[in-house]
Amino acid sequence: MSSPYRAIFTVPGSKAFSAAGLVGRMPLSMLGIGIVTMISQLTGRYGLAGSLSAVLALSAAACGPQVSRLVDRYGQRRVLRPASAVTVASVGGLLIAVKAGAPDWVYFLCVLGAGATPSVGAMVRARWSAIHRGSPELLHTAYSLESVVDEIVFILGPIISIGLCTVWFAEAGPLLAVLFLGTGVLLLTAQRRTEPAPHPRGPGPGRSALRSPGMPVLAGVFVGTGTIFGAVDVSTVAFADEHGHKGLASLVLASYALGSCLAGLVFGLLTPRGTRAGRFLLGIALMSVSMIPPLLVGNLWFLAGALFLSGLTIAPTMVTAMGLVEQLVPRAKLTEGMTWTTTGLAVGVAAGAALAGRVIDARGASAAFAVPASAAAFALAVAFLGYRRLRPAPEREEYGDGRIERHDREGVA
Repeated sequence: MSSPYRAIFTVPGSKAFSAAGLVGRMPLSMLGIGIVTMISQLTGRYGLAGSLSAVLALSAAACGPQVSRLVDRYGQRRVLRPASAVTVASVGGLLIAVKAGAPDWVYFLCVLGAGATPSVGAMVRARWSAIHRGSPELLHTAYSLESVVDEIVFILGPIISIGLCTVWFAEAGPLLAVLFLGTGVLLLTAQRRTEPAPHPRGPGPGRSALRSPGMPVLAGVFVGTGTIFGAVDVSTVAFADEHGHKGLASLVLASYALGSCLAGLVFGLLTPRGTRAGRFLLGIALMSVSMIPPLLVGNLWFLAGALFLSGLTIAPTMVTAMGLVEQLVPRAKLTEGMTWTTTGLAVGVAAGAALAGRVIDARGASAAFAVPASAAAFALAVAFLGYRRLRPAPEREEYGDGRIERHDREGVA
C-alpha cells in the first residue's frame, strides 16, 4: 500500500471503522436487486418486483437524510442501531410475508420500512473528516479510498445477492443483506473512539443541510449522475442481450466499475490543484464527454472499452464532491449533507433505469444510451449554472432565516 494510504490508517481505530463500513455498506447494492430476484423467482411477477424495488429506492431517498440529520444531532451509536433494527425487522417481515403468500400491500408496507437503512458510507466519511480535519491531503486520500470501497460494494454485492437467490434459496440475497447491515452497524458503533461528536445545539437547528448554499446544486448534479448509472446498467444488459451474449453484461459493467476503482486509487495519491468547485466542474464535464462513445459502439468489446474510459471520470468527481460538501455545510450537519448526495444518486438511478427501459422497448438498446448522455448533459448544465454557489465562505454560513452565524476555526473544512 502506498504511503498516503498508510498514513490515513495511523490513527488508532481507523482500520476497524473502515472495515466495519465496508460490511455495513453491502446492502446498498444487495438489497434492491435481492428483492427483485426473490420476488421474480417465487411469483414470476417482474412488474411487482420492479415496483417494490422502486418503492424501496424512494423510501430510502426520503428516510436517509432524516436518519443522518438525527445522527448529526444525537450521534451515530444512538441513531444507527434503532434505524438498522427497523430495516432488519422490515426485511424480515417481507421474507415471512413472501413465504406465507401474503397480499401485495404487505410487501409494499415492509419495503417502506426497509427504507430506514442508514447511509453507512456517509457515517464512515464523517469519521474520516473528524480524525483528519486538519490534514486536507490525508482527507483527500481517505475519501478516495471510500470511493474505491463504494465501487467494490457495487461490483460484489449484486453478484453475491443474485447468486445466493438463484443457487441457494430465493430469500438468501435479502437475508444476507440485512445480516451485513446489522453486523456492520454493530461493529461500527462499537468504535466509540472515532465517533464524531454530536451537535445537539448545532447552527441552524431544525434546518436541513439542503438549505445551505450550493447543496441544491450538488443534489441536482447527483440526480443527473445517478440517472447515468441507472441507464447505463439497463442499457448494457439489453445491448448484450440483443447481441446474443446477455451473460457478458456483468463483465462489461465490471469494466465500468474497474475504471472508477483504478482512477480512485490513483487520485488518492495525487495532490489536488485548484479549487474544489473548479475540479468538480471539470469532472462533470469529462463525465459528460465520456458518455458520447457508448452512443457510437457496435459490439460488446468496444462498449466495455468505452465504459472503462468513462469509469475513469467517476471516482475523482465523487471524491471532489464529498470535499465540497464539507465546505458547503456546517460541521454540525456534515453527515446529513453527505447523505443528500447519495439520495440524489438513488433517485437518479431509479429514474435512469425507468427511462432507459422505455427507450429500449420503443427503439432498442443502442438508442437507450442517449439517456445517460442526456443525463450527463443535464448534470453539466446544473453544475455550470450553479457554479457560483459552490464557492463557500470560509468562516461564515448563511441560513434560510437570514441569520448569519460565525463558525470557529475547528468547524471549517
